[in-house]
Amino acid sequence: MADSEEKMQKAIHSLTDTFAAIRTGRASAALFDKVRVDCYGQKSPLNQVATIAIPEARTVVIQPFDKSLIGDIEKAIQAADLGLNPSNDGKVIRIAIPPLTADRRKELVKQAKADAENYRTQIRNIRRDGNDALKKQQKSGELTEDGLKSETDKLQKLTDKYIAEIQKLYDAKEKEILEG
Repeated sequence: MADSEEKMQKAIHSLTDTFAAIRTGRASAALFDKVRVDCYGQKSPLNQVATIAIPEARTVVIQPFDKSLIGDIEKAIQAADLGLNPSNDGKVIRIAIPPLTADRRKELVKQAKADAENYRTQIRNIRRDGNDALKKQQKSGELTEDGLKSETDKLQKLTDKYIAEIQKLYDAKEKEILEG
């Protein structure tokens, strides 16, 4: 049970990170969490090679720790397919976050919905694995028939709780995207 709950919590945490990376109309440092910069022969997260500041609601300023990486950072942002156009002045990279079009908003809502469904499936798979483990315990005599029913019910309630949490996160993200 504890193992299943821990896996479900990790899935929720992962979904939160996934949703943070979905662009809304506002500037956010989380947009760049998945951006990897090719520097010194290896891919590094952007936040490890530069500071990311949000001076205004629709502006992001990225200041590399090493000025020679400015071109690599710019390429990495463009390659990340975030729909953003970075521009640099030799010292910092400025990115203006354009307002989202209605079509782009619908696309982002669709992406968020697909992500939420993938995580619901993960939660159900964790439940299935937990139920399989409980059945094995019953077969080996560690669990009675009533114990199996009780634990299965607890696991189902846990599953329902986390699926409701996913729905709540999705609803909030959908509202954020559409309001943007």
